Amino acid sequence: MPADTLTRPLLAATGHAAPALSVVVPCYNEQEVLEQFYTRTAAVRDRLGAAWEIVLVNDGSTDGTLGLMLGLQAADPRIAVVNLSRNFGKEIALTAGLDHARCTDAVVVIDADLQDPPEVIPALDDAARQGFDVAYAQRSLRHGESWLKRTTASAFYRVMQRLGGRVQLPQDTGDFRLMSRRALDALLALREQHRFMKGLFAWVGFPSVAVPYERAPRAAGTTKWNWWKLWNLSLEGITSFTVGPLKIASYLGLVVAFFAALYIVQLLVRTFFFGNPVAGFPSLMAAVLFLGGVQMMMLGIIGEYLGRIFNETRRRPLYLVERHLPSA
Repeated sequence: MPADTLTRPLLAATGHAAPALSVVVPCYNEQEVLEQFYTRTAAVRDRLGAAWEIVLVNDGSTDGTLGLMLGLQAADPRIAVVNLSRNFGKEIALTAGLDHARCTDAVVVIDADLQDPPEVIPALDDAARQGFDVAYAQRSLRHGESWLKRTTASAFYRVMQRLGGRVQLPQDTGDFRLMSRRALDALLALREQHRFMKGLFAWVGFPSVAVPYERAPRAAGTTKWNWWKLWNLSLEGITSFTVGPLKIASYLGLVVAFFAALYIVQLLVRTFFFGNPVAGFPSLMAAVLFLGGVQMMMLGIIGEYLGRIFNETRRRPLYLVERHLPSA
């Protein structure tokens, strides 16, 4: 039994008929945009006329986000609120929302900042109805982002595709997607502590289709993803999704050992034919520092994986819920 079983919902305990579609929205300090997000999402929901619920997850916000969620839930019983006991990070908050989604047919994952327009949800639904379990939104344009941000994001996806092996991460694709209930159940069976959701979405497989859309600028507020957090997310994705860095470390060690052997051979030959003059101190220090740097880098890569093993063996719950207000 998973260690976090007590944090996962018992669907029958709500007493309400399960909706066909759940829209899961992880939020952290989104008070400036949350009402606008709800207004646009509710308009899409009402236009489609389907039985929806919107699952708002508060990931330990320090502003008025939780108060806004509770106000929206009081005004619209089709909203569910999941308040985590503290900030656990977006990947965990997203998992919490998916755990509490009561949908019978499909779930949509979307951010609250309106960079992923809710108006794209009908297109995702139409694509999924063609026989696909997953319809993922693929960014054709990224408005409001700098050239450097677009370039580094593209480079990250290329690296992940090269290292992913049999599991390929779609290019220019975030969390915004629609998943069938069976794909969602398969995803929820994966309970590892270090969660790179884009990789987990790709790992479960099932028939998938891309739906192109233009990513909008952030509607209000400021992004929570600075360069340092993006760098750490990239490391999380690479080390959680593939053992490629360990292979690279092994190959790099072989290459360094090969050139070191060549250096030793030429040193022996030169000494045999020309004697052994006193070696220069700078060249010696350069060799020591280079080899030391390579060794430290390899130890760091191994340490990243050991840390993940340590976290998994503790079997702590992924998150704790302070309160859960289900939808009606």
